[in-house]
Amino acid sequence: MIGLAVGWRAAQRGLRVTLLERAGTGQATSRVAAGMIAPISEASPFEPALLALGRESARRYPEFVEELTEATGLDPGYRRFGTLLVARDADEAEALDRELAFRQELGLPVRRLLGREARSLEPALAPTLRLALDIPDDHAIDPRALTRVLDRAVRDAGAQVRCPAEAAELVIADRRVAGVRLADGELLSAEHVVMAAGPWSGQIGGMPPEAQIPLRPVKGQILALHDPAGPGLLGRVLRMQPGYLVPRGDGRYVLGATMEERGFDTTATAGAVFELLRDAIELVPGVSEFVLDELMVGTRPGTADNAPVLGPGAVAGLHWATGHHRHGILLTPMTADVVVAGLVGEAPPEVAEPFRAERFAAAQVGG
Repeated sequence: MIGLAVGWRAAQRGLRVTLLERAGTGQATSRVAAGMIAPISEASPFEPALLALGRESARRYPEFVEELTEATGLDPGYRRFGTLLVARDADEAEALDRELAFRQELGLPVRRLLGREARSLEPALAPTLRLALDIPDDHAIDPRALTRVLDRAVRDAGAQVRCPAEAAELVIADRRVAGVRLADGELLSAEHVVMAAGPWSGQIGGMPPEAQIPLRPVKGQILALHDPAGPGLLGRVLRMQPGYLVPRGDGRYVLGATMEERGFDTTATAGAVFELLRDAIELVPGVSEFVLDELMVGTRPGTADNAPVLGPGAVAGLHWATGHHRHGILLTPMTADVVVAGLVGEAPPEVAEPFRAERFAAAQVGG
């Protein structure tokens, strides 16, 4: 998703763009994303800069998808659902009140609902629900639909998409980027290279030590389901402890997701599936009637501080667009704008300054 969006925006600015895709556009991390555009739901008092970046990206989303729709005639699956954060018992309700206080201090749009008030909005919720927070400004999108639309848009804008084409090595000459060498030995010359390979961005060779970014994969397991009765059971994204249930608006749902430090392991486990389904059915009993369509396992790109790396790197001509962890879909429009600003020599938006690659330089040198 990130690479396609950057390529599309770069082509719109008149740059000659080649995207290198190992196994098909959007077939790895983007394919297993839930698609929540939820900076307010996921806000943390320990990540104020990330909250600001996420809110700005969410603000840009309507124009982003409208432009894509006009350019391609395709629906990217953007839905203004809103989110309910829910609590099942007294402990979760106490934690939810703390979440409410933090958001109120920042002036974020959020409303506290008793269980019966939440059920009046979403009748499918279990009667045992204790408390909920209504966050109307959080939305959602179907990542697979968005991938298809971006793939069409980037090609129509004149970019070349090469697939299969695996980037093996960054090529550097005279202390600046000269291109990329593919796994089959082919050399592609380029003045600029954008590293947007998700959790694999750190595995591409040729990177000087001072330019490397600490990246790791974070495993996630997620379920795709559908309601045989059709759409309508839920009209909002439901966030529980610790997962979420995201409606697509057509009877399909996504239930996820685990957070596991397991490297690039993508095996599915019975325990993870059980816990996801147990929690969802406890809150929405109707989920027990859903049909299980797909069990997906993927890896998110995480940095040392779990925040993205955006813009120019330590080598001239190198640019980063990775490390988004749980926020890749949310940050897609913002990432494209920030990275393309660097490609054409413009200053990035101020809100993106905390996410420059140089914040890792001291740690890399210290080793």
